[in-house]
Amino acid sequence: MNSEPLNLDKSRKRMSTKERFTKETDVRVSVNIDGSGKVEIKTGIPFIDHLISAFGKHSMVDIDLEAKSNDNIAHHLIEDIAITLSQTLNEALSNRTQIRRYGYAIIPMDEVMAISAIDLIKRQFHKVNLELTREEIEGIAREDLEHFIESLIQNLNACTHINIQYGENDHHKIEAAVKSFAISFRMASGIDQRNDIPSTKGVM
Repeated sequence: MNSEPLNLDKSRKRMSTKERFTKETDVRVSVNIDGSGKVEIKTGIPFIDHLISAFGKHSMVDIDLEAKSNDNIAHHLIEDIAITLSQTLNEALSNRTQIRRYGYAIIPMDEVMAISAIDLIKRQFHKVNLELTREEIEGIAREDLEHFIESLIQNLNACTHINIQYGENDHHKIEAAVKSFAISFRMASGIDQRNDIPSTKGVM
């Protein structure tokens, strides 16, 4: 049996840039999965900036994101930011060879406990339980924050589970959920040179 590790293509850059221009919003995103967690972001919505910054920091993905609303409807902007960021990550993952594929994290944030698990197989499924109770968190409607998370994971083309086990503070719940997802993504997207295609099917 050959136990030598497979050779990783050092020239492969897991980077992508995407733009989404509609009558409702203008969004531009660049990512580098093999980055250092550097984030440059300008959306005009401070809490969304905060959540994406947390994702970048804990996933170690470099993110450069700029977005603006054309119709002054927050729901459209929040949705399109999540969609474009997720699609850019999906494109940067490319064929998903030589990755660990699976990732998970258990994250405490004060009184909150968040659990996330991800399988970067190219098969979309998600189940999210955020346990949010307030109608508004940091000036954003609860349903818009829930939609932000769902749009983010729906467009990644992966199997993702996020669950808030318990907690009281809704700010902490949503932030812990994002951080746990970020660490799960970091683990799953990490390079494993020993496994060219991490699937018994032979395809991702």
